[in-house]
Amino acid sequence: MSIPIFALLLAALPTAVPVPHGDELPSWPQWRGPDQNDVSRESAWVSEGKSESLWESNVGLGYSSVTVADGRLFTMGYDAEGGVDVIWCLDPETGEELWAHPYEAAIWNQAHTGGTLNTPTIDGEHVYTLNREGNMFAFDAGSGDILWHHHLKNEHDLTYPTWGFSAAPLVLGDELIVNVGKVMRLDKKTGEPVWASKDYGHAYGTPTAFQLDGKPALAVLNGDGLAVLDRTNGKELYFYAWSGTRGVNAASPIVVDNEAIFISSTRKGAGALLAFGPEGLEPVWESRTLTTQLSGCVLMDGHFYGFDGGVLKCVNVYGDERWSVRGIGNGAVSAAPGRLLAMSSKGELIVAEASPEEYRELSKTKLIETGSFWTKPVLAGGLIYCRGSLGELICRDHRATDAKATEAAPTAK
Repeated sequence: MSIPIFALLLAALPTAVPVPHGDELPSWPQWRGPDQNDVSRESAWVSEGKSESLWESNVGLGYSSVTVADGRLFTMGYDAEGGVDVIWCLDPETGEELWAHPYEAAIWNQAHTGGTLNTPTIDGEHVYTLNREGNMFAFDAGSGDILWHHHLKNEHDLTYPTWGFSAAPLVLGDELIVNVGKVMRLDKKTGEPVWASKDYGHAYGTPTAFQLDGKPALAVLNGDGLAVLDRTNGKELYFYAWSGTRGVNAASPIVVDNEAIFISSTRKGAGALLAFGPEGLEPVWESRTLTTQLSGCVLMDGHFYGFDGGVLKCVNVYGDERWSVRGIGNGAVSAAPGRLLAMSSKGELIVAEASPEEYRELSKTKLIETGSFWTKPVLAGGLIYCRGSLGELICRDHRATDAKATEAAPTAK
């Protein structure tokens, strides 16, 4: 597909992020946020937070992110002394434990410190969790009571990926989707399967929901490549082979205006934008300009922002690099209107402009001394939650006050 033709497909690309109504509570209920795009809806926060952290806690080893809704924060961590994974429910403003559920698990410390990988998903009064071994729980979000539990690996004869299952459960209305090599839809009330796709290999990334020709679909990047599935029955609509050493395709696919899909992997050593053509998925471009790993990049106003190895980059949807910054290291990035939030490999929280014109830092705060920082920072209610692999969970206060007016977000050009 030629670039001029693809340019027509981008004519309707949204340039703004939805902003909640005044009565809508700030939330980040699932992996990649309320709109499954790593972009917070919030603009009423300041780039330079308060000098002291609001609270700090240790939730155990791992890389699980946090989810926040209805006055509760959920995350997971591995207690090495007890040999258990722990699902935590905390007060998002104080860090106080509301409830916790430990259960036996192995550390899986292969070429890293090990621990939890998956992020809990909040669905109203329910919360769903999956761990690297295939243990799937549904809890009452308020009390912590178990509603149901299934060991998906054992019950469905699944194959463990090298580093264990790491995708988050995905709730789409009445649908509960999990990626465990096979992509499965489960009954939310019982955990029993509604449908299952064929096995697409090592499962690390969370599926991305989108509309394909007006019909619900899923984009799933597993060890064998990118599969586009019919959400109603799990049938394969499109497939694009994209495999690397040991099948490490971990970043969730990024769908561009329901017309194209960006995928990337450092094991593959490249990134690609794929569009739907008469012969199936066709590369608009493929290059080594942006080879993301683990949590992937974020798309804002027609530009991808993410880590290419140890280099933070801005690349437009045509594959052209706009800027790059060395010295930050391989971390994780999320965003809010006009601004980027990143964790550096040195344990720093960085807030920067989300502008393709140049990289401009708005603040940088050292938070954690040691560990890996592969977990995306999460902004919810003006608070930013940052996680280190050794268990540190830190809440930073970036709420705007009357004396500190909300900053205007820069406009991409």
